[in-house]
Amino acid sequence: MNPRRMLVTAARVLRQIRADHRTVALLLVVPCVLIGLLAWTFADTPMIFDRIGPALLGVFPFVVMFVVTSIATLRERASGTLERLLASPLAKADFMVGYAVAFGVMAILQAVVATAFAVWVCGLDIAGPLWLLLIIAVLDAVLGTALGLLASAFAHTEFQAVQFMPAFVLPQFLLCGLIVPREQLPTVLSVASDALPLSYAVDAMTAVATLTDPLGDAGPDLLVIAAWVLAALFLGSLTLRRRTP
Repeated sequence: MNPRRMLVTAARVLRQIRADHRTVALLLVVPCVLIGLLAWTFADTPMIFDRIGPALLGVFPFVVMFVVTSIATLRERASGTLERLLASPLAKADFMVGYAVAFGVMAILQAVVATAFAVWVCGLDIAGPLWLLLIIAVLDAVLGTALGLLASAFAHTEFQAVQFMPAFVLPQFLLCGLIVPREQLPTVLSVASDALPLSYAVDAMTAVATLTDPLGDAGPDLLVIAAWVLAALFLGSLTLRRRTP
């Protein structure tokens, strides 16, 4: 991997995102709106918002980054930009890591904005340190980016990329412990839940919400999420082709 080419790729993607105001709004505003609606819904029962708010603070950025990344990468594939880039000295690793860095920067901005909004505007109360909540939110958003890069390989149109969201995201949402505690799931579903990365994201967020010293509980979950990010980026790089079939 060439660091200069990787950074040039990341800078190009960031310029494209900055020029697309709707995408910027989707990345930075939509998670805040959803969290605000949730807080408003439970305005009379703030304990419920304090219980599920941290978990959704990880889920919302994950979903938004998945959608934006999968569509943006598919657009590169469908327009021929990816083929032209790979015909140059740009390596597959330069492309994948460059995209991951660019959307990782957006993930950091998204996590900072959403976390600040949840804590200081919506009044989210957590037992653990705020910095750890922010790190988990960033890692969850990066996970959505990595899976979005991987999912883009299986779609041929932007509409198909959106259709893939239920296949990649909805099962994780249902089994991550947000709706039903994972220990109460049937055995088969519990095993499936253990294999899905969003389950560990929700576990880490829950630890921060309920424990004053959650690093011991959340640390292993963060390692699992990081491993999923690296695996998704590696598998995504295998789908890149220098020539369109």
